[in-house]
Amino acid sequence: MKFRTGLILGLGVGFILGTKAGRERYDQMKAALDSVRSNEKVQQATAVADRSTARVRRAAGSGLITASEKIKERAEGNGSATNL
Repeated sequence: MKFRTGLILGLGVGFILGTKAGRERYDQMKAALDSVRSNEKVQQATAVADRSTARVRRAAGSGLITASEKIKERAEGNGSATNL
């Protein structure tokens, strides 16, 4: 019960402080984020990170496909999915 009360109180305070900051502060934060995103070094680092993780993402995706196919085969062979 104490957790729920604290959570509700925290959300309320956050909401009030957020609304007081208003649209002007939001626009300032968005402009700062946009300037960081448009920075050439940030774009280069993002490209390097994308390239370095592409092979891992492909391998993980194919691993998930293989695993799901094996599960389906086993389920069909046993007549139900409960005997995995």
